[in-house]
Amino acid sequence: MLALRLLNVVAPAYFLCISLVTFALQLFLFLPSMRQDPTTARLFPPALLHGALFLFLSTNALGNYVLVIQNSPDDLDACQGPSARRALCPPPSTHFCRVCARVTLRHDHHCFFTGNCIGGRNMRNFVLFCLYTSLACLYSMVAGVAYISAALSTSFAHPLAFLTLLPTSISQFFSGAVLGSEMFVILMLYLWFAIGLACAGFCCHQLLLILRGQTRHQVRKGVAVRARPWRKNLQEVFGKRWLLGLLVPMFNVGGESSKQRDK
Repeated sequence: MLALRLLNVVAPAYFLCISLVTFALQLFLFLPSMRQDPTTARLFPPALLHGALFLFLSTNALGNYVLVIQNSPDDLDACQGPSARRALCPPPSTHFCRVCARVTLRHDHHCFFTGNCIGGRNMRNFVLFCLYTSLACLYSMVAGVAYISAALSTSFAHPLAFLTLLPTSISQFFSGAVLGSEMFVILMLYLWFAIGLACAGFCCHQLLLILRGQTRHQVRKGVAVRARPWRKNLQEVFGKRWLLGLLVPMFNVGGESSKQRDK
């Protein structure tokens, strides 16, 4: 239990450090390298377009991250305490989290990177957090590849060029052909790639469960759920203003229907 609670503190700190490093690289390396070609006249400089797109992705990722932490799942005070009292709670919709030391309604799982349980009230923010984190990491990887391609005069036209970049760069780094800053960017490329794929996988898996009207806790426990139309399940999580939620981080306020169904 001590290790889990320690992980609950280390994982958010790790995520925030990665976010700060990504912002610094975008601001001090990638954006200055995207200077407008003086021989061409463009309405919007590439650095402006890149900065606006990255700001949109990162704002949504961090905004939904904060909302996942603030908008905790419903805490059932009556179910806390001895196991005899917790046994009175409806098992399909509640779960006692040992890390948070509380019983949550419509429990899905405990996310260590947010340090919070994921349930009915913050499910939408968690899905959007995974989506925009994946897009921001993959977009940063593309910008980093463009920077390394220009800095090292390396071509990524071959499909295996990215896979062989790290071992080749390590040997060149010890020989002095690659600078320390360039080697750091190369390491970050693989980290962005891994985080982007992992978050994309979480997002797709969570969307599949939402369409089925299930949670991960129900799948693990083998709890059967009543069959409902997938559009109703999707609307229950994302609400009627789902398009606004895709553009601007906002609270998930449509949780009454899920509470009534679980009771």
